[in-house]
Amino acid sequence: MNEIIKQKLTLLPDQPGCYLMKDRQGTIIYVGKAKVLKNRVRSYFTGSHDGKTLRLVNEIEDFEYIVTSSDIEALILELNLIKKHDPKYNIMLKDDKTYPFIKLTAERHPKLIITRKVKKDKGKYFGPYPNVQAANETKKLLDRIYPLRKCATLPDRVCLYYHLGQCLAPCVKDIAAEQYKQITDDITRFLNGGYKDIKNELTEKMTIAAENLDFERAKEYRDKIAHIETTMEKQKMTTTDFTDRDVFGYAVDKGWMCVQVFFVRQGKLIERDVSLFPIYNEPEEEILTYLGQFYEKANHIKPKEILIPDEIDTALAEQLLEVKVLKPQRGQKKELVKLAVKNSRIALNEKFSLIERDEERSVKAVENLGSLLGIYTPHRIEAFDNSNIQGTDPVSALVVFQDGKANKREYRKYKIKSVKGPDDYESMREVVRRRYTRVLKESLPLPDLIIIDGGKGHVEAVRDVLENELGLDIPLSGLVKDEKHKTSQLLYGNPLEIVPLGRNSQEFYLLQRIQDEVHRFAITFHRETRGKTAFHSLLDDIQGIGEKRKKLLLKHFGSVKKMKEAGLEEFLEAGLPVNVAEELQKKLQE
Repeated sequence: MNEIIKQKLTLLPDQPGCYLMKDRQGTIIYVGKAKVLKNRVRSYFTGSHDGKTLRLVNEIEDFEYIVTSSDIEALILELNLIKKHDPKYNIMLKDDKTYPFIKLTAERHPKLIITRKVKKDKGKYFGPYPNVQAANETKKLLDRIYPLRKCATLPDRVCLYYHLGQCLAPCVKDIAAEQYKQITDDITRFLNGGYKDIKNELTEKMTIAAENLDFERAKEYRDKIAHIETTMEKQKMTTTDFTDRDVFGYAVDKGWMCVQVFFVRQGKLIERDVSLFPIYNEPEEEILTYLGQFYEKANHIKPKEILIPDEIDTALAEQLLEVKVLKPQRGQKKELVKLAVKNSRIALNEKFSLIERDEERSVKAVENLGSLLGIYTPHRIEAFDNSNIQGTDPVSALVVFQDGKANKREYRKYKIKSVKGPDDYESMREVVRRRYTRVLKESLPLPDLIIIDGGKGHVEAVRDVLENELGLDIPLSGLVKDEKHKTSQLLYGNPLEIVPLGRNSQEFYLLQRIQDEVHRFAITFHRETRGKTAFHSLLDDIQGIGEKRKKLLLKHFGSVKKMKEAGLEEFLEAGLPVNVAEELQKKLQE
């Protein structure tokens, strides 16, 4: 604990609020809330902690806090701060998928469509459907039962749907508004849970048609009834009413939380959502933060009712979500909450072995690498590699690994501009200069460790740029490959020395993954670049010769070699203007 933190801990107020933890670069890495700031913030720097909390604490170099007047204000502020700063240690709901709705359009000739965007266009929206297949099946069913138009724009003649009895053909017929109103009312009733009534009405019509010996019509009704039974009644009913509700359950173990959400729509359990993440506060507070973030996302529409376990503060949850929140004590609703909790516990137990294995390969490998090099844990590693063939089309590539995992959004490609011929050292100097000049100019995050795919010469060239040109002091290492092009040695220090690495250690495997990835990325970019220039010819550099004239010249002469032997008159005969022909002949002679 440094002196700044020690002094600030003595000044913490005995009030609710939010706190922001910062690393040595001033980046906000965690945002939390507390009923009593003094107690909560001090708890991070006293007593013993589990591994993941210890990793957070080891990175904290400073903190800020904001006092609020109530716990609910602290909760809302925490959500806004997480949204703004995107701290790496906070719960982050990465899933940006949006759930589909069935939309009944408000046009003169309405139609049913599947959409993921809800607009204020007077259309009727039903959903959301977390199960996309269920939405598609339901729409197909309604298309069979109700003859609304299927086409985006009205054609000038009837289509197949009309002949199948699934369209009223508004393209050639004048359909009364009353007829559309009857159909849209039936669809609305159907999607609001009244499909059983629709089924009974169809059964009655089928019976009447059969009694009138209209067997073809009776068969149509029978098929529609069968479609309803197949689509709507294949799922088990979970509640006796048709209220849309979300059911939350959670389990906590070893500093991790698993949350399961059951989506109940029209009385049926149609889908679930599972989230698994580390926590640093009390579970009852973390679950409230999770609830706030869950419904901040556009893809999660608040239902009419939310069911939660007994431990969650109902009043806070209702204030935060602004919907009805219940803690059921008995009956079907209580069983649903129990089922969500049970599933959370099972999922947590099943995932633990995978989580521990993943941590061993990533976070712990990074920590071990930092200890081996005697530096701060290199949470952010940036690696460089060059690629060219005898100096042609030289390129460089940068890959970024954060906490032992590739962050592909931050990968960068570079075409070498200032270096002529096969000079790996100067190519590496150029790309490192370009990269960190921009980092400093735009105040982007600096890496904790730079890895160069190369030996001593490459590393020293980069060190010269970083220290003497840019004034940066960033740990720098080189990765050397053996004769089989496999990761062999790690070079580090000034002067450079070989760092002993256990060949079966996770940190060695991490370096191997980084070296393989930067090499793959560089060589892929080089192939793309070489592919674009492979068909470049001398003719492309002559002003006035485009694709059409190039084809004419090649057709007339047969090859560039024969063009070199030709005189000016032959170029004029081929259809070139005098100035273009003279420029071409000059270039060919050079």
